[in-house]
Order: sequence, then structure tokens, then C-alpha cells
Amino acid sequence: MGTSVQVTPLCGVYSENPLSYLVAIDGFNFLVDCGWNDHFDPTLLQPLSRVASTVDAVLLSHSDTMHLGALPYAMKQLGLSAAVYATEPVYRLGLLTMYDHYLSRKQVSEFDLFTLDDIDTAFQRMTRLTYSQNYHLSGKGEGIVIAPHVAGHLLGGTVWKISKDGEDVIYAVDFNHRKERHLNGTVLESFVRPAVLITDAYNALNNQPPRRQRDQEFLDVVTRTLSADGKVLLPVDTAGRVLELILMLEQHWSQHHLAYPIFFLTYVASSTIEYVKSFLEWMSDSIAKSFEHTRDNAFLLKHVTLLINKDELEKIPGGPKVVLTSMASLEAGFSHDIFVEWASDAKNLVLFTERGQFATLARMLQADPPPKAVKVTMSKKGSFGREELAAFEEEQNRKKEEALKASLSKEEELKASYGLDPNKGDPMVIDAHDTQGLSDGGLAQCWT
Repeated sequence: MGTSVQVTPLCGVYSENPLSYLVAIDGFNFLVDCGWNDHFDPTLLQPLSRVASTVDAVLLSHSDTMHLGALPYAMKQLGLSAAVYATEPVYRLGLLTMYDHYLSRKQVSEFDLFTLDDIDTAFQRMTRLTYSQNYHLSGKGEGIVIAPHVAGHLLGGTVWKISKDGEDVIYAVDFNHRKERHLNGTVLESFVRPAVLITDAYNALNNQPPRRQRDQEFLDVVTRTLSADGKVLLPVDTAGRVLELILMLEQHWSQHHLAYPIFFLTYVASSTIEYVKSFLEWMSDSIAKSFEHTRDNAFLLKHVTLLINKDELEKIPGGPKVVLTSMASLEAGFSHDIFVEWASDAKNLVLFTERGQFATLARMLQADPPPKAVKVTMSKKGSFGREELAAFEEEQNRKKEEALKASLSKEEELKASYGLDPNKGDPMVIDAHDTQGLSDGGLAQCWT
């Protein structure tokens, strides 16, 4: 009698939504990935809520929110109670990613979907496996073997192989065939005709230039902006692709003896780099060989300064600088605030190194052509008495009316001032407001 395999997509099929699949093998239910996006919209998790209590094991493939962001919420609110399996980097860096997201939102709002304790509780359920390690399940899963394999793309990223009775189910999403500075390429091609292959086509139509050309274009536009006395904002993830960018900038700064300061700013920047230093065996062969010969670690940074508070950045003297900061979506976090502050100066550059999540501010700015105006809401936590709250709400209503009039007026002015000059690009107007008042918009360049 053959093995029965049923695959039920819960989220992320025919769309750019976060990934989540239910894979049943002879009645044993795997939840493969448990993703959420940067909006943290509970309605996205309705399909998961209907099956969460039936899940027997959770397999996580990558350390970003699109693959594991819903785990703390699902365990707190949806009845998910299964054991969780991941590689050590996905466990460590995923934990930091969720901390960073929580702290970024808690700083400006009464975020209550999950807490730091909920994150800890969810990740304490995690069993960590090494690449190619065969893990034999017991009990209801007797006879099933799971094994993580190299996916590339992110540190610890996993192609999952699930085997029973000689039949293999391969789950391979967001993998990378190319070898990178700190990662080897995927081993997906080594698998021989699995019974079931679950994969994605997210970048199938995205024809990228060779890596060397792409990297050089990236470095050229960064250094050109700095030499023109501008600042460069790189919205990045907490602990994923940012590692490749840091290595690239470190190498380029050393080779060309550049003195412009570079900052990596997240709530967990220091912890991220400390963990990464201990993941040598998960990295590329070239980094391992370099470590053997020099007794030095590629992530002992010489040009990048780690910051965990925006106040530290504000104490740095003005002038050209590069800031890598979360969130890549610009929906929250330090990147959101710095974007608003720097966008008023046309010398500054906002440089996106990956496609933004669907329906986020980053994705809006990556449109071709870029939007002529975007509205950015700034939030700030505060406590008010009853009278203060009423006065505050009245003031906010007044400001909304003024903001609408100002936005329309500004757009007309910009149309008039730029409409006659074909050499100038479309301006971006930022209508930002917070509890302190209204901030006028200005110009910025956006690159994808």
C-alpha cells in the first residue's frame, strides 16, 4: 500500500502573501512554514486558524516574517501546539526578527497581538537540526523522516525533505542556486525525482543581471550619492539579506579606503552579528577557508557600526552616511522614521535591494514610474487624561483638514514647478503627522 500525501495551501499561492502549507502524510499533519507579513493582519491567518489544532509538527524554512512571523500568534491565539523544527540559524535569527518587529511596533502603539513572552514560548518549542540530519519521528509520525538541506538565500535557509516508505516530499521555496559571499547555493538539484515537489515561482519572470554587474551598480549609486554629500538609507530585514549587504559594503570600503560611516541600526543589531559570528559552519566554503587561514571572522566588522537605538544615530555629526535599518517594508521601525526625516532633501537616496512586500510603503515607492505623492502616517505613544484626550482628538481633526488642503496645494505647486522642466524627476510628497504636529513633505530619490 502506497504512502498518501495531501497538500493544502493555506496562504501564499497565486499571490505574494506569506507562506503556509498543510502537508498530510498518512494522516500526520505538517504545517510547513507559518508566515505573516509586516501588516500583521489577523484576517490573513483565517485558513490557518481552521486547522491549527490538527497540526502535528511545524517545519520552518527561513528566518523572516514571511516564513515564521505568525508562529507566536498562532500558538497564543489559534490553538497551535505542535513541536517545531528548524535549523539553528533559523531559530536564533528568527527569534531576533520577531523581537525587532515587536519592539518596533510597541514603541509607537499599543501592539497586543503577541508579546516578547509569547515569542519566547513559541521558540522554546523548537527542535534544532543540522543540514542533512535525518530526524526520525515517533508516535503518530512513526516511519516518517525529516531532514533540512541547504536552500541558500538566507543563513540557515532550508529545503525540507520528508520521507516515508521510500517516497520523498520536497519543500523548496525561496532557494538560491547562486553561491554568494556568505552562503553556498542550494542542493535542490541533488534530489532525484521526489514523489511531490512543492516550490514557488516568485522570481521566475525577474531577469536579473549577473551578480557582479548588479553589485557594481549598487556600489556605484551608493558612492555617487555619498560623494555628492547625500545620505543613503537602505531599508533591510532584521537578520536576512542584510548580512550579504554588510559584507559587500565592508569589502568595498576596505578595497577603496573609503571613510564614509556605515551604520547597521535595529533593536537587535548587536545580538544579530554576535550570533552570526558563531554560524561559520552554515556559511559558504570561501568564508570557512578565509577563517582557517586568517583566524578572523568575516563578520568582525571594521567599517560598519552597530546601533540599537535611533538616539545613537542622531548623536552622530551630520554629513554623508549609509544606514542599513529595519524594516524593509518601511511599514514600521527605524527605517520608517528615517525615511520621513531624510526625504525632504533631494541629495539623499532611498535604495531598495529587494522587492517590497505587497501593499506596503516600500512597494508603493518601487512603482515605475514612482508615485508623485505618498501619505506617511507617523505614530507616537503617549498618555492623556480625559480632557487632554478630547483636546488632542479635536486638534487632530483640525490638522487632518489642514493636511488635506496643504497636500492638494503642494501637489499643484509641484506640478507647476516641475511640469516645465523635463530633466527633473517626479517629486515625492510626504504628508506626515504625529502627536507633535505636521511635517511638510519634500523630495527623495528611490531606486530598486
